[in-house]
Amino acid sequence: MTAEPTIFARPWTFIRGVPAMTFLPPEGPPEIAFAGRSNVGKSSLINALVRQKGLARTSNTPGRTQELNYFVPDGYSGQEGDLPPMALVDMPGYGYAKAPKEQVDQWTRLVFDYLRGRATLKRVYVLIDARHGIKPNDEDVLKLLDQAAVSYQIVLTKIDKIKAAGVPKLVERTSTAISKRPAAFPGILSTSSEKAAGLDDLRDAILTAIRS
Repeated sequence: MTAEPTIFARPWTFIRGVPAMTFLPPEGPPEIAFAGRSNVGKSSLINALVRQKGLARTSNTPGRTQELNYFVPDGYSGQEGDLPPMALVDMPGYGYAKAPKEQVDQWTRLVFDYLRGRATLKRVYVLIDARHGIKPNDEDVLKLLDQAAVSYQIVLTKIDKIKAAGVPKLVERTSTAISKRPAAFPGILSTSSEKAAGLDDLRDAILTAIRS
């Protein structure tokens, strides 16, 4: 591994929220996106990944992330010829039952259009709460990713909330569940934002993905 992991130690900054495809930044650096149900700990994981509290907004209110939120390492102007080495994209949380149907449909269209039409998107990390495993609405998203032919990898979150002895069994069960999915990248990542567990493995996986 090169000195690239230091990219996660430098400051990161939010550059824009994208409510519709027309607001997407120009395609340039490789993009890594994070998807997951509301309350899966997506914002907390992004903050822990870059060691920066408060970068991605966390909230006790499910469904707060309603746009594609873009983050890049600080110190880049965004001008032509000065592109960041990569961008992290926080996708809208799904599975929030209280959200109006029209709003949910809008999120779904935005996400699918992004997945289908973004050439610089290298991988989507689909976050699954270790306490609950893959739920039906997770299955729907995995199917969407398969249809869009976008490479994705499963990341278990909140593994500190289950017994340590149960983690290997959950990993095996999850691996079996996705084994026949065409766009699923093999290997299940286990993380805890609160305990900083598994974050180096996730960082290494991201760096490998953007070089692919």
